[in-house]
Amino acid sequence: MKIGIIGSGGREHAICQSIKKSAKINKIFCFPGNAGTKQIAENINIDLENFELLKDFILDNQIDLIIVGPEKPLVDGIVDYLEKFKIKVFGPNKIASKLEGSKIFTKKLCQKFNIPTAKFGIFKDRDASKKFIKNTNFPIVIKADNLAAGKGVYISNNKIEAFTAIDEIFDGKFGKANNLLIEEFLVGEEMSFFTIHDGKTFKNFGTAQDHKRVLPGDKGKNTGGMGAYSPSRLINDELEKKIINKIIQPTLKGLSNLECPYKGFLYTGLMIVNNEPYLIEYNVRMGDPECQTILPKLSSDLIDIILACCEERLKETKINWSNKKSLCIVVCSKGYPDNYKKNIEIGKLKDLKLNNNEFLFHAGTSEKKGKIYAVGGRVLNFVNIEDDFKFARDKIIEKLKKLDWSGGFYRNDIGHKVIKL
Repeated sequence: MKIGIIGSGGREHAICQSIKKSAKINKIFCFPGNAGTKQIAENINIDLENFELLKDFILDNQIDLIIVGPEKPLVDGIVDYLEKFKIKVFGPNKIASKLEGSKIFTKKLCQKFNIPTAKFGIFKDRDASKKFIKNTNFPIVIKADNLAAGKGVYISNNKIEAFTAIDEIFDGKFGKANNLLIEEFLVGEEMSFFTIHDGKTFKNFGTAQDHKRVLPGDKGKNTGGMGAYSPSRLINDELEKKIINKIIQPTLKGLSNLECPYKGFLYTGLMIVNNEPYLIEYNVRMGDPECQTILPKLSSDLIDIILACCEERLKETKINWSNKKSLCIVVCSKGYPDNYKKNIEIGKLKDLKLNNNEFLFHAGTSEKKGKIYAVGGRVLNFVNIEDDFKFARDKIIEKLKKLDWSGGFYRNDIGHKVIKL
């Protein structure tokens, strides 16, 4: 089979590496990929917003299946477009992708189907937003309605912080803003819960804890993710049933009322309060860096699972996992999530030796004349699978010290809530 993977991050490298193990695969294309995918696939530099150009390449090269990694092409309707040309695609269609593309769409779904979530208000301009803020209790959560690469959420502790968040959103920091959400602040612990869907049925696809804040101790600015561990320390049988019965099933019912079956990965971002789940957000794809953390634990053939989803036979497909623990640390360019320099060489990367339970996934990298350069904010993902989270983290930090890259930084406390020092 020939497979095409859309995206250029650590998630896409992890997917690429996972499906490369399948005996069914003889060629992988990555659009546009990175320095890591270049080692195991053919990177194609193509404008992902030009669906026609992409479609022509897929047909000309007789690619059997397209896997869509990031959210933007999904929200823009790439699945609907390619399916018109009988191209097999793994990912949700445009309507289903509104679960991530519009937080207000999801909140209204929660209202209609009694899905537990934070109380919220929708505001159409900065004046109405600020007027509400003057009479509210802090902390509060302010969210951009549209896609924001994981960064459009503000936890505001006072009026000044809230006004700054409102101004940044309405000034277009995350694109044109017609609305924003103001939510109550839930006190609990976050958890990522993943499922995979074929339009008729779904199966669990792991849990994780993501670390969004840039600084140790979960402080500082929001990022796309500084690291993760899997499984989440919060998951138990009772909580899993509540998540499925109170959140995922009603959401799928809401989509079915719109005559919209869900196909692809679904990332359910949760706040757990006294073993009760509250929906924070949906993402219509695997998380990043959760995908890099979870996929190395998968012992089944990923391409078999994805094909079963495309052909609506997931129910009869077994998904097997390793019982080991997985931890991921993300290496970022200095300055991230604000301004950072690009095209900085990562000199010692090729000298690192990995054993069978160690993984390195590239994100913001490119390769020129045999040298690897950092070209993005999040650059590398180091993953280790062990019986113990602390041992996994210690082994990664050993590798990072050997890497000794002066152009980057990382958090050395990933998994701090689950690691006893």
